[in-house]
Amino acid sequence: MVRTDLRNVAIIAHVDHGKTTLVDGLLHQGGIFRDNQAVSDRVMDSNDLERERGITILAKNTAVNYKGTKINIIDTPGHADFGGEVERVLKMVNGVLLLVDAFEGPMPQTRFVLEKALSLGHKIIIVVNKVDRPDARVQEVVDEILELFMDLNATDEQLDSPVVYCSARAGISSRDPENMEDNLIPLFETIISHIDPPSGNEDEPLQVLVSSIDYNEYVGRIAIGKIERGKIEANTDVMVCDWNQSKTPYKSKIINIYQFEGLKRSPVTQATVGDVICFSGIENITIGETVCSPLDVTPLPFVKISEPTVEMTFSVNDSPFAGREGKFVTSRQLRERLFRELLKDVSLRVYETDSTDNFRVLGRGEMHLSILIETMRREGYEFQVSSPKVLYKTINDTLCEPIESLVVDVPEESVGIIMQKIGARKGEFVNMTPVGSRMRLEFHVPSRGLFGYRGEFMTDTRGEGILSTVFFEYEPYKGELPTRATGSLIAFESGESVTYGLFNAQERGELFIEAGIPVYEGMVVGESPKNIDIAVNVCKKKHATNMRASGTDEALRLVPPKKMSLEKSIEFIKEDELLEITPLNIRIRKKILNNSLRLKAASKVGE
Repeated sequence: MVRTDLRNVAIIAHVDHGKTTLVDGLLHQGGIFRDNQAVSDRVMDSNDLERERGITILAKNTAVNYKGTKINIIDTPGHADFGGEVERVLKMVNGVLLLVDAFEGPMPQTRFVLEKALSLGHKIIIVVNKVDRPDARVQEVVDEILELFMDLNATDEQLDSPVVYCSARAGISSRDPENMEDNLIPLFETIISHIDPPSGNEDEPLQVLVSSIDYNEYVGRIAIGKIERGKIEANTDVMVCDWNQSKTPYKSKIINIYQFEGLKRSPVTQATVGDVICFSGIENITIGETVCSPLDVTPLPFVKISEPTVEMTFSVNDSPFAGREGKFVTSRQLRERLFRELLKDVSLRVYETDSTDNFRVLGRGEMHLSILIETMRREGYEFQVSSPKVLYKTINDTLCEPIESLVVDVPEESVGIIMQKIGARKGEFVNMTPVGSRMRLEFHVPSRGLFGYRGEFMTDTRGEGILSTVFFEYEPYKGELPTRATGSLIAFESGESVTYGLFNAQERGELFIEAGIPVYEGMVVGESPKNIDIAVNVCKKKHATNMRASGTDEALRLVPPKKMSLEKSIEFIKEDELLEITPLNIRIRKKILNNSLRLKAASKVGE
């Protein structure tokens, strides 16, 4: 049975190339919204973090109808740290739209996701987006994409993939870049004609591979997957099994079934081969498991998700301010939340340690873990995290570390400083190509060499540089790397920061706090330009005297403090420091809070 009335496609691309905007255009022109309906931009980026940061974090499903054919569309993340989302949803589709910016061309994540799609044998439609940019290099970019296909050993059929030129924001497209049509019909037509319709036997026993998990407090866990064979009906018994045989197959029951219609899930009583569906009723189902008919319990193979490369330690908050701001503060609550995240994030790992208060959390990169931290913070959790560390491996008796493929687009005058900085971080220069008036440099750099580099990179390129990374491979350990060259300004006593104390402290370095902020002994309140930690008393008040001098207090001018975001704080902290995360504040602190005890510990290490 071939479902000619159905197509399942995923949109894959590098970050910021316009995937979510293109989905907006397809939804608008697919008749999902009324003509007078008020719709926000990037409607698929539904959670607050995605809208604030302008990135897609979670893969999401939607569907449009075009001339009687239903097109299931999956919008995927473009950031390398969320590659696990892309890898698993590719099992749900028969083809992909490879979206590439008409100026930037193929970037590291483009290569990563395309390699996964080609290995699964998917048909590809090349979509060159932002063709209306004044600096667009349309033909050069198409040539670069074809070179990438050849590098990845694409088949002849994949090399003949059709090219559609479009501007997702303007809602225009064409197969000919010189004659753009004022709609996305050429793209719709190419999807219908080039992407294979799903096929399978609806009379055989049911088989559904679970590729995604959602949660609803009314119905519990909701599984999302594509029906590979057979048909599914509500209120029927099924068997749940696993390709890795980590669980014994067990019996369960499907209660509700939903299909995607635009942005909504519509309840249905049954679905058949090729349909992308959601279903509830199976309490402990996880990603990668297969739901089968009891007549034939055969699990489907699941894609091997790339391993994590970075770890951080999450622990219960034990600072003097512990428990003041958070709703969930105990080790039991922290443990439950971390293990609950594993149910929907296949590229995350969580391990318990010897201490009941500490948990090792492994992820794909700093961004991956920082999004988890920020999400938990907004949910009311209070905890501490350590500085990030890379995960080493021993391969053939050799200690190896993760290496990133780093690509930067910078103005020509910044090339020298970038080469110097990356060289100091043990980066290996690979390639340099001019892109318009800018230069694109490619390096292979140890993952640990990039910790704390993004802020420095933006300073070196005066905010004009674009930096992107994707995991390359494990290589032999590259040796010691220079760590942060600056020290910390540490609060000498607990209290509230005052203008007089801050005025004296700002001469020692750059402050992170202003007046009126509660601090405690051992809390980091600023950055010292020298590579030593300095204790400062930001709570010091001016002693009262019997002499009056007009305007003395007003003359104390404070330099505006440096605002430390979560990402900046994670990049900043050293091994002897922790990040205290609460719903209202992010504080940097020393592991040993007492000044004299910390100095004793440092002198012992020095000996």
